[in-house]
Amino acid sequence: MHTTDLLTVGEIARRSGFADSAVRYYERLGLLPATRTSGGQRRFERSALRRLAFIRAARNIGLSLDEVAAALASLPAGRTPTRSDWSRLSRGWRSRLDDQIGALVSLRDGLDSCIGCGCLSLDRCAISNPADSARSGGPGAAYLPPGLRADAALAPDRADASSR
Repeated sequence: MHTTDLLTVGEIARRSGFADSAVRYYERLGLLPATRTSGGQRRFERSALRRLAFIRAARNIGLSLDEVAAALASLPAGRTPTRSDWSRLSRGWRSRLDDQIGALVSLRDGLDSCIGCGCLSLDRCAISNPADSARSGGPGAAYLPPGLRADAALAPDRADASSR
C-alpha cells in the first residue's frame, strides 16, 4: 500500500464526523489501527472509516467501549470487514434496540405526568411517589424505564463527548 492510500487524522476525522481527539483516543484504546510515518504521524487505512461508523452505531445503541472493543477484536486482521462481518456483529443488537424502543415509547407516553425523578416537585408526583418511596430504587430517575437508566446510555465516554 502506498502512503498516498493512507489517511491522516484530520482526513479520517472530517470524513467520519468524529473530532480529531476522538480518532486519536480510539487509536490509543486499540479500536482503530494506525501506522506511523517516519516522523511519527498517524496514518489510517480507508477501512478505518468503516470501523468508526461501527463505533458510532454501537455507541448510539448503548454499547460500552469494552463491548465495542470485543466486537472489533473479532474482525479479521488485515482485511476490510465484509457485510457478513458487520451482520454477524450487529445481530445481537436487535433485542437491545427493541428494549430501548419500548422504553422510549413508555417515556413518551408518560411525559405528561411524571418524569420519574423522585423530586416531588410536580403535583402529580405526590401521587406517583408518596413519601418519596422512589428513594428505595437508588439514585437517579427511579421511574424511568430500565432501558433508559443504563449507565452506558446515560454516561457517554470522553471521546464521544468530544465528537459532538
